[in-house]
Amino acid sequence: MSFSSSQLVSSKRMSMYEPNQVMGMYDPSQQMGMYDPNQQMGMWVESFKGQSFENTGTSSVLEAGARVDSRLEDASHETVGTSTKYDDEQSKPKDKVLRRLAQNREAAKKSRLKKKAYVQQLESGRIKLNKLEQELQRARQQGIFIASNGDSGDSSFGLSGVANSGVATFEMEYTHWVEEQKKQNGGLRTALQKHISDVELHMLVENALSHYENLFRMKATVAKSDVFYLMSGMWKTATERFFLWIGGFRPSELLKVLSPQIEPLTDQQVSDVYSLQQSCQQAEDALSQGMDKLQQTLAETLTSDPPISSSVPIYMGQMTTAMGKLDALVSFVNQADHLRQQCLQQMNRILTTRQAARGLLALGDYLQRLWALSSIWSARPCQAT
Repeated sequence: MSFSSSQLVSSKRMSMYEPNQVMGMYDPSQQMGMYDPNQQMGMWVESFKGQSFENTGTSSVLEAGARVDSRLEDASHETVGTSTKYDDEQSKPKDKVLRRLAQNREAAKKSRLKKKAYVQQLESGRIKLNKLEQELQRARQQGIFIASNGDSGDSSFGLSGVANSGVATFEMEYTHWVEEQKKQNGGLRTALQKHISDVELHMLVENALSHYENLFRMKATVAKSDVFYLMSGMWKTATERFFLWIGGFRPSELLKVLSPQIEPLTDQQVSDVYSLQQSCQQAEDALSQGMDKLQQTLAETLTSDPPISSSVPIYMGQMTTAMGKLDALVSFVNQADHLRQQCLQQMNRILTTRQAARGLLALGDYLQRLWALSSIWSARPCQAT
């Protein structure tokens, strides 16, 4: 490499430098100024004064710290709140599912209980029906005339066609009553033939009268259950229904039939029996007129409103009124049975013990002949048309 003469001169000049001259060139005091600690502290003080930090103390530092803590706590609460809200949103479907499952379990439990109760009710009804069938079959095997005596089938269902426990109970009780009546009738026949003492015969008469009172009590009970069944005479034989009057026999007509069987009578007895017959006739007429009046008022109640203007409220009002009038039928049946009972008791007072025994025996034979006639009538060969 070659250098020019000017460059060589300059390098010579630089190599021949003076220390003082060089120090003067890089003298910091001349270029930047010398570092003076006192001067620097003064500058800091002036700077702090300019920013008005002279009153800042420990309380300011604590307040600043409290503000920082408060902000941190708020931030923490916000974080926790957000987390809780998120957890609630996550758990809300679970709670809904759990409630639905609990409701389903409760509904299934109730359904099982209802099914169990229904099955028990069916089983109880089946047992009762089996028991009734056994009782009726046993009664038929014994040859006893019960219910409709085969003329109209099983009447334990009453006229409504619905199983009626009151009717079924009455039929079984009446079956036993008929059987017992036959036994008592045979006992009276034997006692009269053997000429037993009046004391023993009086006991048989009282038992026979008590037996009829039991029949009236049974009829009063079944009348409350189904008065139409009782009044229709479905529990009697066909020939008995031919003489039916308000659920039984007419006392006055029965006295006419039995009077020849209890003779000879004294004049006083004849007069008393005639008076009793007249009294029974008057009471029967009064009850018959009451029945006719009831039928008339019932028909008027059902036709009181024209069909064109009829409405549901009016219709229901008519049915309610008619039902109230039909309740009077129970009273008519009870009064008719009371009249029959009084007739038997008055005859017992008028007649002597042996006459009363002969009268009760004649009544029993009369009933048995009616039953026998019904049986013969039912068994007759039907003529082809």
